[in-house]
Amino acid sequence: MIHASKHRRSTRSSKMVSWSGITRIQQILQKKLVREFLAEFMSTYVMMVFGLGSVAHMVLSKKHGSYLAVNLAFGFGVTMGVHMAGNISGAHMNAAVTFANCALGRLPWRKFPVYVLGQCLGSFLAAATIHTLFYTAILHFSGGQLMVTGPVATAGIFATYLPDYMTLWRGFLNEVWLTGMLQLCLFAITDQENNPALPGTQALVIGILVVTIGMSLGMNTGYAINPSRDLPPRIFTFIAGWGKQVFRWHHLCGLHWLHHPTGTPKIGGPCDV
Repeated sequence: MIHASKHRRSTRSSKMVSWSGITRIQQILQKKLVREFLAEFMSTYVMMVFGLGSVAHMVLSKKHGSYLAVNLAFGFGVTMGVHMAGNISGAHMNAAVTFANCALGRLPWRKFPVYVLGQCLGSFLAAATIHTLFYTAILHFSGGQLMVTGPVATAGIFATYLPDYMTLWRGFLNEVWLTGMLQLCLFAITDQENNPALPGTQALVIGILVVTIGMSLGMNTGYAINPSRDLPPRIFTFIAGWGKQVFRWHHLCGLHWLHHPTGTPKIGGPCDV
């Protein structure tokens, strides 16, 4: 009886500990900044899974993928991300957008690292997801080699690389301009004092904006226009076996990884608005 009594007390104690732990987690998740972090994480993850998956189709199978499909997938991926996080964090999904909003006083600077961390983690996890889902297709396409350049290159599934006709500075200016256009149009879509998108249509209109940029101006650089979209997947490819060539400036990609994931959008974002 004594043993049974101790066992019951131990069981009640463990249940109390587990419930207190759940309550503690719920309290943490109810904090505004935590919810904003998770919103940026999930919305960026969804956008990137759809987008990178479409690029994988285009690279690995001409039958199942196309440039139009890539634009549509990224555009509607953004739309889904806005639906997921729009009323929580604003669904930036883009460090350049977050930077511009902070620079213009629309978002406190203390939230900048939180937003960007959520975006980068979501993007990195999306790259890992696509790598897992398409791993055998990647090896089949490339003959078992993970190449950055050449006819069987597959690193471009995850990050953007300059074509051979583009120079570093032309790519730089291209990304400055496209990022500025993106930010300018985003502010126009959401400007309540001008002619914003109709209530309930913002997510779709923003998705159409991304599709439009890709279809009209995306050829030269792959229109990353987003540090959170390009740098984390690039880091993932380095870890996953593509090697440090994904960061080498004198390859086909030039210095694209240096100028648009860490510099260009932050110039284009607030300056063109």
